[in-house]
Amino acid sequence: MSADVTTLQTDGLDGRYRLLVDAITDYAIYMLDPEGHVSSWNSGANRFKGYTEAEILGEHFSRFYTPEDREAGIPQRALSTAENEGRFEAEGWRVRKDGERFWAHVVIDAIRDPGGKLIGFAKITRDLSERKIAKEVLRRSEEQFRLLVQGVTDYAIYMLTPEGEVSSWNPGAQRIKGYEPSEIIGQHFSRFYTEEDRAAELPQKALEIAAKEGRFEKEGWRVRKDGTRFWASVIIDAIHGEDGSLIGFAKVTRDTTERRQAQEALERAQQELFQAQKMEAVGQLTGGIAHDFNNLLTAVLGSLEIAKKRALSGRPNADLIENAIQGAKRGAALTQRLLAFSRKQDLKLERVDLPELVKEMASLIERTIGPDIEIATTFPLMMPPVMSDPNQLESALLNLVVNARDAMPHGGRISIEARRRVVGSGQVEELPAGDYMVLSVTDEGAGMDNETLEKATTPFFTTKGIGKGTGLGLPMIQGLMAQSGGALVLKSRQGEGTRAELWLPIADPDEKQNPASDVVADVPPLVERSLTVLAVDDDALVRMNTALMLEDLGHVAIEAQSGKEALRMLDEGGLTDIVITDQAMPEMTGVELIKQLALRYPHIPVILATGYAELPNGVGAGLQRLAKPFMQEQLNEALALCLGLSKP
Repeated sequence: MSADVTTLQTDGLDGRYRLLVDAITDYAIYMLDPEGHVSSWNSGANRFKGYTEAEILGEHFSRFYTPEDREAGIPQRALSTAENEGRFEAEGWRVRKDGERFWAHVVIDAIRDPGGKLIGFAKITRDLSERKIAKEVLRRSEEQFRLLVQGVTDYAIYMLTPEGEVSSWNPGAQRIKGYEPSEIIGQHFSRFYTEEDRAAELPQKALEIAAKEGRFEKEGWRVRKDGTRFWASVIIDAIHGEDGSLIGFAKVTRDTTERRQAQEALERAQQELFQAQKMEAVGQLTGGIAHDFNNLLTAVLGSLEIAKKRALSGRPNADLIENAIQGAKRGAALTQRLLAFSRKQDLKLERVDLPELVKEMASLIERTIGPDIEIATTFPLMMPPVMSDPNQLESALLNLVVNARDAMPHGGRISIEARRRVVGSGQVEELPAGDYMVLSVTDEGAGMDNETLEKATTPFFTTKGIGKGTGLGLPMIQGLMAQSGGALVLKSRQGEGTRAELWLPIADPDEKQNPASDVVADVPPLVERSLTVLAVDDDALVRMNTALMLEDLGHVAIEAQSGKEALRMLDEGGLTDIVITDQAMPEMTGVELIKQLALRYPHIPVILATGYAELPNGVGAGLQRLAKPFMQEQLNEALALCLGLSKP
């Protein structure tokens, strides 16, 4: 490039700069040489930087920066960025000639000749101090307005210093706490706390939590100016500046005394209602169950009374004794249904053939429902067995059939059906995904509305007349299904009848079934040798009955009426092969006795005889259980299993 061309280009650049200087006075627009020295100066630069052209030309532009920025090398980095990237832009503090600082917006552009050689920089600076101050004032004003919410009287909203002193006070705070602004500003907020809370340093802990976590929220007693206490809901928020430093706390307090009193009154009313409902439920339960047990006891006592007379006269009485046994079994089944309802009965789950079960119940069902009701059954030709307690399932099915009969006082048809269903998770409420058989009982009655359907499984709820139902049938069935891994599903619409479905899990085809036995008499001992068995039970009749069964099996029975007596007998040298203990006994439960035996006589096996499935945590694994009430056959099997012998 020739010298003449270079001169012309320089003159053109100077002319353009003169136009900028003449037109703009609100911006400092000037040139820097490649090393950063000022090579031109306009009137805008003179106005807000304070230097005349004669004072500044040839000086390095870093003098406009703060000492901290110069030490950090920011001026050099700015030029380096502009040179490498073509432009540098930033905001920051700058220094006037008189040492005053101002907030500036800075743009530095690299200037190159046509050959790409760097010949300097164009620097434009704008003073934003007024805008920054206005912005800061506006931010603080908005923050103050947002936190204090002037005009709110239902909440005490005020600010605290980082040390906890009150720095502002709103009308709500004055109304709730009773202090005038002149009385409380500058005072520590801990004066609002009770003496007990101050002694426990709760005010200081509240600020520490708010500072650390950003917020503190709690309810508690607070104290007004006149000394009265009120229940308060308190929120403390930490307030931080732009640099992250803690500048104070925003505190919001609401008087919730009336709400707390109303809640306490509601809870008292609910508790009183619950007690009343519980007493009513006990009355309903007592009436219904007493009626059923009276019928059973009539059969048992009547049969035994006549059997006693026959025995004294030498006449046969086996039929009467069998009748008494059947009555007692029905009483046991009724008790088990109650325990199943409360989910405390230890069910005996086994493979059940549904068509066979319904077939065996046919005559009982027919006698129960009477001649005005038609029974129709529909089962697939091939269907797998299910897992359930057969005795409980029979009771559940009979209960559903009776409900269906009662829904059709003028006669009708009851359909008993079974079908296979595979469901996914969540398709049926409270039922896990799996393969099920659905045993259903459908009637042609009036059906139920939505409200009645929702209450149908509520304990003691019944639509039948007084003395005709306890309201426990469906809840008991629901408990049975839950324990069996299935579900009870009710479907009904007014005018279209009701369908009750028992969802039963299909049995594992690989699981072996132990054949059931109905033999009552002549139970052969499963243990070949004679055992010495310590029977522990606080009920003398149960204890005596257990001892008689053991002796009839050829064993020696020793009786103890408590866990402590049993331990004393063993400590005195009593020789025992097995201990059979009840669970619910005074002073020492069966589980507590078992724990003592494990520590002192770990070689003695133990059988726990109880009708409850629920035992304390950590108890039950590996423990031999005998469900009450039990027959001699079950006792015989428990002895064999306890000694590690298998049933023949």
